[in-house]
Amino acid sequence: MQLLPPPLERRSRGSRLARWLGRGLDTHISLPLFAGLLVIGLWILTLRVIDTDRAAATAAVEAATLERIETYEAQMARSLNGIDQTLKVLKYAVELNGADGALPALREQGLLPPGLVFVVAIADGQGRIVASNPDEGVHDVSGTAYYLYHRNNDLGLPFVSATVSDGVKSEPHLHFTRRINDRAGNFAGVAIVEADPSYFTSAYERSRDGEQGMLGLAGVDGLMRALRVGDSVSWGQRIELGTAAGGAVALHKGPDGVLRYTSVQRLHGFPLAIVVGLSKEEQFAPFNEKRHTYLAAASGATALLLLVVAVISGWAWQLARVRQRARRAQETYAAASEGSLDAFFVLRAVRGQGGTVADFVVEATNSRAEAFIGLPRAQMQGMLLGDMLPHFRDNGIFDDLARVVLDGQPREGEWQGSSREAKGRWLHRQVVAVEDGVVVIVRDITERKQVEERIFHMAHHDELTGLPNRNLMHNRIEAAIHGAARQGSAVALAFVDLDGFKLVNDGLGHKAGDELLRVVSKRMGACLRRNDTLARFGGDEFVILLPDQGHDPQALAPLLEKIRLAVTEEVEVAGQTVQVSCSMGVVMYPRDGMDASALLMNADAAMYRAKDLGSNNFQFYAREMNASVEEKLVLLDGLRNAVQATFEGAADNGFRLLYQPKLDLRTGRLFGVEALIRWQHPEHGMVPPQRFIGLAEESGLIVEIGDWVIREACRQARAWVDAGLPPVTMSVNVSARQFEEARLVERVACALRDSRLAPELLELEVTESLIMRDLSKSVAKMRELEAMGVSLSIDDFGTGYSSLSSLKTFPISRLKIDKSFVSELADNPDDQAIAMAVISLGHKLNLRVIAEGVETEQQRAFLRENECDEMQGYLFSKPVAADAIVDMLEAYALELEQPKRLLLA
Repeated sequence: MQLLPPPLERRSRGSRLARWLGRGLDTHISLPLFAGLLVIGLWILTLRVIDTDRAAATAAVEAATLERIETYEAQMARSLNGIDQTLKVLKYAVELNGADGALPALREQGLLPPGLVFVVAIADGQGRIVASNPDEGVHDVSGTAYYLYHRNNDLGLPFVSATVSDGVKSEPHLHFTRRINDRAGNFAGVAIVEADPSYFTSAYERSRDGEQGMLGLAGVDGLMRALRVGDSVSWGQRIELGTAAGGAVALHKGPDGVLRYTSVQRLHGFPLAIVVGLSKEEQFAPFNEKRHTYLAAASGATALLLLVVAVISGWAWQLARVRQRARRAQETYAAASEGSLDAFFVLRAVRGQGGTVADFVVEATNSRAEAFIGLPRAQMQGMLLGDMLPHFRDNGIFDDLARVVLDGQPREGEWQGSSREAKGRWLHRQVVAVEDGVVVIVRDITERKQVEERIFHMAHHDELTGLPNRNLMHNRIEAAIHGAARQGSAVALAFVDLDGFKLVNDGLGHKAGDELLRVVSKRMGACLRRNDTLARFGGDEFVILLPDQGHDPQALAPLLEKIRLAVTEEVEVAGQTVQVSCSMGVVMYPRDGMDASALLMNADAAMYRAKDLGSNNFQFYAREMNASVEEKLVLLDGLRNAVQATFEGAADNGFRLLYQPKLDLRTGRLFGVEALIRWQHPEHGMVPPQRFIGLAEESGLIVEIGDWVIREACRQARAWVDAGLPPVTMSVNVSARQFEEARLVERVACALRDSRLAPELLELEVTESLIMRDLSKSVAKMRELEAMGVSLSIDDFGTGYSSLSSLKTFPISRLKIDKSFVSELADNPDDQAIAMAVISLGHKLNLRVIAEGVETEQQRAFLRENECDEMQGYLFSKPVAADAIVDMLEAYALELEQPKRLLLA
């Protein structure tokens, strides 16, 4: 073999390298290499996005599980606390009335839970059921686990049994029980509440939990008291969840073998835990769909890129293989269309006489088109469009396709499907002209349409009640006015404000207030016609639009009275029966206004007129009503001037304090006074508080006014002490805005310090509804005041909403019977019963009881006979100036000195 010289060999290797490099720069080689890098990058990005979405989906389902268990925990806490409250009330009733009298007493007071849901029973010390509601007869429970537990343990805790069926009640049920002791503290029986296990899983919601979600109540022993999966409710299973306890989320197989994201949470105060599980398959369905979309999109992009590379490389590589490349491109395009979520239709136009489009023949489709039409692809190919979808000639789609063929302009449109497979779904079409036909791309846009509808609804409806909001109502009023103007008819508008709603909302909480608003709105809506509109404007304000009315306003009276009566019906909220009324202001178009704004303003003025007339009525608008609004603005301006004048010490304008004496009913001793504010107006003289306190609350001036009252009352009380008069307790009313003010305790301490008044001589009076707005914060603030030495009393007791369990936690020393119960005390048996109950309750809680508004000897005699401790009212003295109190105290001091002088003589 002949060897080349070294220089020639090196030249040969260099030429081969250059040839390979040159070949690498050829389009049919370099382009596929570059495209391959793009494809790799695309798939790396796609897979990374899929992994990120998977992690996000996992986090979302874990968050949903935690949110669900928090919601379920809150629901169970309310239900279980309600059951435990019933047990405590039942136990208290047994201790107060005995086993035989407990249930009748609670039934009379309306404190028994509904018998359709709960069974309330009392077992005596020997384990016999002696009373129950509904009545289950006398039977023996001495061998039950809850009886043995309470007989042997006195831990003050409730006991929850396993779900059982027994000879008395074949349906499965749980027992919630508490021990009953006799006066000596010995075991005397058991208070029992039975409940169906399905009650505790009624919170199951398919929209949140799916078809395979799990919701359950378990004992700390691991035994399920109630377990719901889909529509199936069961119990008695043992479930081991391990790391899912304590609020964590873990993936577990449930008793039915379904893999779920599961969380467990112990319930405070009960030997129970709640179990929530969300099916992995259901929760990951959106992610899997999105994953398929990503993969299809990546596949389509890859295919499209390969198509372009194949076409360009083919042109550069071999011109003779054009047909082969075209066939490959067609196959690749078909593969890309198969991976698309859109339906493709290739239609060839069938010409009629004069070149018009008579019909279309289906030449090609994809698999997505099969789902839209409901026919196999092979059957669709070759069919006439008029035979396959005849309704297209009626809804304008066929004409749209024909115009694209004739003018070559692409068109888009949306319509609602009517074929069996796509019926009711919103579809979008894009039509593009091709040679002798069109290509139609159809996409399902139902989800987008639903989102748009939800957004529109949220923007124009009240979230709480689902009623139209202010914006939508304004539009409907204007539309009704235009219609009435054309037809020569009238439009009526009623502005509705609920009376007493604030008391319910403050006393029972915002959730109870929300439920009350929902119930009342449904009742009002049931009174209206289909073309009438009920809207919520915010808070407890509603507006009713009544189009197509006659011009006589009195014709509306029956409907308005029907609405008023519907609102005043009793409502059960937060386990308590409440009742509200409504005040309505009514206007008519065109009589009372020519546009929506004028009508609403005048209806509001008429509503306030109804309020001024005692509420719970309706008033038609009159022009002079706007004068009351102006009067209110003038009064507010004067009130601001009065605050300034008071601080500056003006003689002819500002606030003054009067003092009403309080007497001990047993001894007749004057032991205290209540400070009552008056407004010395420069033009109107002495203005009573009823005219300006509400306005001061609305404007926020009540905080400054209340602070001045406390400081002035403390100063006056100290002045009496410095004058050598017998010390008396100074009582001051505290308003809601003043009590909620963060610096109340600091302001009281400052007033005591500046006046040098002993804290025990100051008493602050608060109302039930004020305390119940935020019970925990209120009690904490009251304890701060108590720690300073200031005493507290509950004013207007009996007119608000508070529970006995809450009352015993209040750091108070006195209950005040509201004057509404005292005014008819001599003749009204109901008021007598209420007064006696308040006196008895106060003494049981070691509280002093005072009655306000005592005006007759009969009232005083009744209170004294029933051992009421104290009184105040016009029978002894109306509110008087400080000098008159001095005269009373000096007279009392002389009475005390007379016995001493007689002894010295």
